Amino acid sequence: MPTPRRITMTVNEQPYEAVVEPRTTLVDFLRGELGLTGTHVGCEHGVCGACTILWNGRAVRSCIMLAVQADGGTIMTVEGLGREGALHPIQQAFLEEHGLQCGFCTPGFLMSIYELLERSPDPSDEEIRDTLGGQICRCTGYQAIVAAVRSAAAKLRAGAGGYG
Repeated sequence: MPTPRRITMTVNEQPYEAVVEPRTTLVDFLRGELGLTGTHVGCEHGVCGACTILWNGRAVRSCIMLAVQADGGTIMTVEGLGREGALHPIQQAFLEEHGLQCGFCTPGFLMSIYELLERSPDPSDEEIRDTLGGQICRCTGYQAIVAAVRSAAAKLRAGAGGYG
């Protein structure tokens, strides 16, 4: 039987320390131990993208990453995206452009798009479609999501990074 391990990490700018079983996935740790249920569990194979979070600034699938692998890292979940009383420009663009329907896949899209816009503030359609290609949505035709990415990029370039 594997020995539980002590891990530390920063999640949404808050430090955390916990003891976890070595086989605990990061998504289970975030949801079960930290109560951050915005990160959704979909396929549990890293295919659908619903569990996407940022780990050390990079979009990763938290269902195929172990909590012990995140030890010492910095994590941002969808809960860390907005501010109290204000949506992040990406969230606002999804709302305005009708980029979501049931919402199950939305947290993963938001986090992947956040990473895209951090590294490429004015992404090409090819970059947008490449990023969205790693996410599965069963409700939309993706056109509204592409429009939301373009709108969010424009908002951020115009200085909405301060949320208005």
